[in-house]
Amino acid sequence: MNICMVGTGYVGLVTGACFAEKGNRVCCVDINRDVIKNLESGVVPLYEPGLDEMVSRNSRRGTLRFTCDIASGLRDADMCFIAVGTPSSEGGGTELKYVYAVADDIASALDRDCIVVVKSTVPVGTCGEVLDRVTSGLAERGLAGVRVEVVSNPEFLKEGSAVEDFFKPDRVVVGVASERARSAMFDLYSPFVEGDKIIFMDIASSEITKYACNAMLAARISFINEIALLCDVAGADVLSVKAGMSLDPRIGGHFLNAGCGYGGSCFPKDIQALDQTGRAMGLEMKMAAATSLVNERQKKILGSMIVDRFGKNLKGLKIAVLGLAFKPNTDDMRYAPSIPLIDTLLRCGAGAIAVDPAARGVAAKILPRCVEYADTAFEATRDADAAVLVTEWEEFLKVDWSECGERMRRKILFDGRNAYSPSDLRALGFEYYCIGRGCVVGGEG
Repeated sequence: MNICMVGTGYVGLVTGACFAEKGNRVCCVDINRDVIKNLESGVVPLYEPGLDEMVSRNSRRGTLRFTCDIASGLRDADMCFIAVGTPSSEGGGTELKYVYAVADDIASALDRDCIVVVKSTVPVGTCGEVLDRVTSGLAERGLAGVRVEVVSNPEFLKEGSAVEDFFKPDRVVVGVASERARSAMFDLYSPFVEGDKIIFMDIASSEITKYACNAMLAARISFINEIALLCDVAGADVLSVKAGMSLDPRIGGHFLNAGCGYGGSCFPKDIQALDQTGRAMGLEMKMAAATSLVNERQKKILGSMIVDRFGKNLKGLKIAVLGLAFKPNTDDMRYAPSIPLIDTLLRCGAGAIAVDPAARGVAAKILPRCVEYADTAFEATRDADAAVLVTEWEEFLKVDWSECGERMRRKILFDGRNAYSPSDLRALGFEYYCIGRGCVVGGEG
């Protein structure tokens, strides 16, 4: 198929490249000329394992090209995907101006039958508005006979494993209003997934499904984090509690890892958007609101633990921050727990030296200039008064704390992901703080 992919951000570029890999001809469109120029030169603007090679390979094959001209992208397109950002608005809802701008651009440039696929995460009712804008614009140009359908096709990619997720999806959700659209979407996705995993439904249900999935996963994280707080005050161990819960087949163990809160581009804004969508329709979304509140509290826990240990005046202390991205294998720092942690450290007078395998460039643009950076955990912990694990990158899980401890001013470690063994750290002479395990190991306690 010939596909026009509008938006070369995380979703659009991964989706476009993966479609091209299966032999479709994909034209990726973006209004940012610098981004398009870089992509044409083989420079991928985001970190995602395997994406660089796939973009380069399909660019050489001629199945993937890039342009700022949407008319060029639509010229032979059977489908046009809308994959632009939908950030949170000031009121916590969803900013749809970019989606609607693309709809208007399609209306001004399209001259052939086309299926418009909304890949962006949008509130219920958005696809209907996109269809109205495109058809009205075509009618104004005297092209009312051009047949356009709008499909909802939310993405479920996980940053850090997005390419693998796309090629081996657990399901593909598609909201359609006609057999023609259903057949086209089935043909497009059949090379990636067995037919019974392509779930067709009405458009409104598809739009809600994405938000419902993210809300459920975020709620599980907030739930176990609240249980972890109870474990700390009760002297219990949240890992034992999780083990007792996860063997129940009705519950399972996914998204039940206590830590310093969730971040990223999806969960925080999607939970807020779900809350606002309900309110706009006269329904108070109490679970969504509570999930966000619990998470915001949890994201401050590492800063609170450090202040509890050292006092509110941290002047003269040097804290090593291990991990800046909201999760491993990505450079995404949107809503990352590292941000409120570093804010607390700086406000209380401490110096922060951070290390992250991928997010350093992003961090330099959004964190205060006084934040220092290191290339390795070994370097970051030199003369540090404490180290804090924020993101469980593989290289941080393999840190030789015996060697790092010898270089630190004080052997104090705050583990925001419960990634290390308390007994191992005790044996090394560390004062070790974790989340939801009911005790402080070693040191002054």
